[in-house]
Amino acid sequence: MSEIKIEPIEKYGLSEKAKPKSQFATIGIVGCGNTGQSIALMVASKGIEVVFLELDQNKIDQAFQEITEELDNRINHWGMTEGDKRSILSRIKGTLDYADFKNCDLVIESILSRTREASRDIRKEVFKNIEKHVSEHAIIATNSTTLVITELASELKNKDRCISLHVSTTAPMASTIEIVKGLHTTNEVCEDVRKFAKLIGKTPIHVQESPGLITARLFVSLISEACDVLMERVADMESIDFSMKNGLGLPLGPFEMADKIGLDRVIRWMDNLYEEFGDQKYKSPPFLKRLVRAGYLGRKTHKGSYEYDEHGKKLNTTILDANIHN
Repeated sequence: MSEIKIEPIEKYGLSEKAKPKSQFATIGIVGCGNTGQSIALMVASKGIEVVFLELDQNKIDQAFQEITEELDNRINHWGMTEGDKRSILSRIKGTLDYADFKNCDLVIESILSRTREASRDIRKEVFKNIEKHVSEHAIIATNSTTLVITELASELKNKDRCISLHVSTTAPMASTIEIVKGLHTTNEVCEDVRKFAKLIGKTPIHVQESPGLITARLFVSLISEACDVLMERVADMESIDFSMKNGLGLPLGPFEMADKIGLDRVIRWMDNLYEEFGDQKYKSPPFLKRLVRAGYLGRKTHKGSYEYDEHGKKLNTTILDANIHN
């Protein structure tokens, strides 16, 4: 009888280095406010690791608290289980150091800033910091709607890997991602980002480089006209929103959507587009400016065009102050 040869099975297995790595195994996000959190959840729920960077530990803790609350809300509405929640949270990591982006295949800048000039300069600096720490094959993207990627990437060494990737996070059922190729962006990067969009269950839409893209340009035009209709007393706010939802099938009316996005953010979009195009249709309406100056920014402050409870549910109050229309 021949001798039985026994060998350890481990030597026939794949080592950690030999294991195949998926193209988008880890995604980085700079800024984890409302938009950054939505992107993080969107990506992590598809089994992809997420590393987000914030300015200080308090902001990291706040981001995790708000992400956890959102997941709990989904559990309460039978959208997921406790196991799903734990799995998603395990894939999300917070950091204060750009060096933690070293293994990221894609890093998305998603910060907020008050003015166009400040936003452009800060984002450019963010891009430089990302480039210092990621591999030469990593894609650097912005989620900005009103700043063009060619301008943001203008001071980088490898401009060809930069792209604009706008993920709509305001409409619950939105299934599209606007992809914008910059002047230097390669076709290969565009194709890779198209694959990433499909990987997270989104439909990519290729858009020519233009401030505002499709969504922001059309939305601010709608909200501006809605404000004109309101101030001309053609109809009250609730009737305008109702007509847009039931007449055109929009999930939210223009004032409700503006409150969800944040009135301060809407005005930033308008100011940026007005500065870029000089067209009066992008000029921010006095009605919105007055609300923002009063600190009524929408759902996040519980007051905007409407009033909201602590859970973001719209109250029956349709006008914050009757005098605001006088």
